[in-house]
Amino acid sequence: MTPTTVIDIGRQAVEVTLMISAPLFIAALVTGLLISIFQAATQINEATLSFVPKLIVVFTTMVVAGPWMITTLTDFMRRLYGSIPSLIG
Repeated sequence: MTPTTVIDIGRQAVEVTLMISAPLFIAALVTGLLISIFQAATQINEATLSFVPKLIVVFTTMVVAGPWMITTLTDFMRRLYGSIPSLIG
């Protein structure tokens, strides 16, 4: 196994991690932005007002995008495990 191969596997792992986490981060970011605008407009500064909607939106996003996330991660792991004989030998 060459250093180039190790770097390539690490790059692929980071890409898959970012791809899987992106829907959750984007949903939380948009929800937080909307709640912040609402709080600024109404001058209500309650911490739970931003936490609970984010929690609900992230959970809903996980339910909706969960099958795609699992499939993406499983495909990466299958490719990685399938390439072990060629990496070692």
